[in-house]
Amino acid sequence: MSPVPVSLPFADRSAAGRGLAERVRPLVRTDPVVLALPPGGLPVGAELARALDLPLDVLVVRRLNLQGDARAPVGAVTEGGGVFFDDSELARRHVSRDVLSQAVRAERQELDRLLKAYRGGRPGAPLAGRDVVVVDEGVTTGATARAAVRAVRRHHPARVCLAVPVASQAAVAALRGEADEIVVLTAPDNFQAVGEWYRDYEPPTEADIAALLEDRAEGRPMGRPVRVTAGGVGLDGDFTVPGSVRGAAVMALGHGRAHAQQRAAADALLDAGYATLALDLFTPEEWESAQGAPDIGADDLGGRLAQAVEWLRSAAGVRGGVGVFGAGSAAPAAPAAAARMPGEVGALAVLGGRIDLAGDALPQVRVPALVMVPGGESFVWELSEWAAGRMGGPVELRAAPGAEQLLGGTAEGRLAGEAAAEWFDRHL
Repeated sequence: MSPVPVSLPFADRSAAGRGLAERVRPLVRTDPVVLALPPGGLPVGAELARALDLPLDVLVVRRLNLQGDARAPVGAVTEGGGVFFDDSELARRHVSRDVLSQAVRAERQELDRLLKAYRGGRPGAPLAGRDVVVVDEGVTTGATARAAVRAVRRHHPARVCLAVPVASQAAVAALRGEADEIVVLTAPDNFQAVGEWYRDYEPPTEADIAALLEDRAEGRPMGRPVRVTAGGVGLDGDFTVPGSVRGAAVMALGHGRAHAQQRAAADALLDAGYATLALDLFTPEEWESAQGAPDIGADDLGGRLAQAVEWLRSAAGVRGGVGVFGAGSAAPAAPAAAARMPGEVGALAVLGGRIDLAGDALPQVRVPALVMVPGGESFVWELSEWAAGRMGGPVELRAAPGAEQLLGGTAEGRLAGEAAAEWFDRHL
């Protein structure tokens, strides 16, 4: 166990993963690989893998619950056919063989479904002879973590390191001897549940997990987490540089840059050759306290985005104009930033949101702007049409059928990103 002083609660799972990375770094030496327990452990493990430049895969563990029984699980099922029973729990509850077999079958079926959804038919990472880092978002009882470590042991790894941001002290004690190393950032005295130690505890979807794993499988460059100081606050972003750079683009979001749908849009820019900064314009604290988009004006958001553009120009070494893609609650910041810095912003793309809220900044926007409006939203279309008429540069107002699903499907995110990339190709 390696507890260290940390700032609690964690802002989100990505922040927790970055904290773990520095503790894990000196412990892995032999062809290491990161195995994250989905769903919650995947964003933690992805950030750790990103920071240490390690391969990433999932390790699916299903708790073995008895139908209609809300008490503690009686074991766990892991991929590869592994079944681990809690003998003491089984003895206390006098579970029959038939009931137990039925529960194992049901969980194996769900496990197989999840593996197909996550990996898309790709094989799991080989583990023999490697240092394996098993990552989860936290540990309450230790039952799932124990099953995960034992499942990894079956593949004869060199060493196993269990890494979690937060755990109960009882779980840490119960897990001693299971892994070669246990890294725990904090084991609070008043531990009740994992979720209470995160400000943002929104779980990743199956699509989020599949998109993260697909990026790694396709060899797409991993973005490095960055903190951009703008407007007196630190904004979280991911900066990714393709092998061959043709330009640079900021993808400005209100919140949730790590969601699969947003990543799909950013990946489209990256695949088109743009060094890409995917940036949340609101801090996790602002988003959480407002329970959604905070009431921060377009001018202030535009100031934040303008400073992010300056950061990107310097980081990417870009001499010409930068493309700015604003989506959702960050949409009005895009024209506001372009009005502030006409020499640095070369083209705009906007998806959804209320660009009319940019108000007096609109006539100062001289660069080409693509405005994509979700299909069927006549009110937003009318507001966007009004705003487009006030802009001082060329504007194309385009319906984006299905774009309202950007937060619900990667296909729409990819299409929006490709449209933005094509617009930047024409005008930057």
